[in-house]
Amino acid sequence: MLQNTILEPARELRVSDEYDVVVVGGGIAGISAALAAKRAGSSVCLLERFTAVGGLATIGNVIIYLPICDGMGTKVSGGICEELLKLSAADKKEFFPELLEQDIPECWKHKATVEERKEHRYRTGFNPISFNYKLERLLLKNKIKIYYDTRFCDVAMRDHTIEAVLIENKDGRSAICCKSVVDCSGDADVCYAAKEKTVSLNSNVCCGWYYYSDTHRNKLVEMSCLHDPAGKRVQGHGRWYRGDKANDVTAMMIDSRKMMFEDMAKKQTMSNGNIYPIQAPIMPSFRMSRRLNGKHTLKETDMFRWYEDTVGLISDWRKNGPVYPIPFSALAAVKTTNLIAAGRCISSMGDTWDITRVIPCCAVTGEAAGAAAAFLSLDHCHSFQELDISVLQKYLRKKKVLIDRDILQKNIDQ
Repeated sequence: MLQNTILEPARELRVSDEYDVVVVGGGIAGISAALAAKRAGSSVCLLERFTAVGGLATIGNVIIYLPICDGMGTKVSGGICEELLKLSAADKKEFFPELLEQDIPECWKHKATVEERKEHRYRTGFNPISFNYKLERLLLKNKIKIYYDTRFCDVAMRDHTIEAVLIENKDGRSAICCKSVVDCSGDADVCYAAKEKTVSLNSNVCCGWYYYSDTHRNKLVEMSCLHDPAGKRVQGHGRWYRGDKANDVTAMMIDSRKMMFEDMAKKQTMSNGNIYPIQAPIMPSFRMSRRLNGKHTLKETDMFRWYEDTVGLISDWRKNGPVYPIPFSALAAVKTTNLIAAGRCISSMGDTWDITRVIPCCAVTGEAAGAAAAFLSLDHCHSFQELDISVLQKYLRKKKVLIDRDILQKNIDQ
């Protein structure tokens, strides 16, 4: 008869290293957080369970750097967000000529009028393979320690403060001591381990963007079952999946891969076998899985609203006009003094979660969270709740992050 539980013997864990800031997750949010924390003067390590950085943008083949402008001719996101956009656009032509049509519009490369920029949103397509390499080199250039093939397991806490993150890799299980942690896991894994209140969705659908070759050029297929932007279940389109349940993660990968290869088989039949797959995602393409329930939860009514703790601005990638503030209170953990979130696991709900989960917002929230984590570590603050937000805002503005109330007001007037 199967036992319900077993007793795992207690053991002392080796402390493998110590950093001011530990960033969990090597997607765009994690990369931005690590860069921001390091540039602010702290020692930083980046934990990534796969063996590449970039997350869904690179190993997930989501090769569109969505707009960092409002669609009304105004840039709303700068700093590392714009730096990575420009980096992603570099040298893609030699590998994927079809991406030329998705290049950064000329009106955003040079000086132009607002009217000219209204016609083209500030976005680009990119080569996922070379973008991954360039991101990796950027991290190494900034002397950020990368831990590949390393899974975050748990936290060691004292008095609501994380003293170390527990990891497992080829060296076994160990602890990394730290002063602050940025949760960029995409699934709020650190928040959950720290017993922060989290919210999960069980409405994810089969999804997978894959490349195939037709002997002339490479082509991308953006495959997904119908989904609801607000995270509700769409009836009649197969089963749904949770990103925080092991069986669901496995099932989603199996079912999504089956969907992709069934589509590939149809294409091969139509082309008499002259096409073949060349690259499929090796990670689950969850849109919204689990996120922090913060002091402030960003929602649709926050459009154009200014908060005194705003640390960045983002646009709605799906339509022209809307601009959202990113309040610091949507990033910082509530109970855990030195934990902050970035990317798709920030406190955001409904339709707004769909807006905040994408590349530009991941970069904006990552930079804000990383800089805040460095400030907490270097200034020896007890808690993110005690951080002087005005000092953080001043620093981010110097780094070309747009924290401008006038941008929000301008869009209200329009």
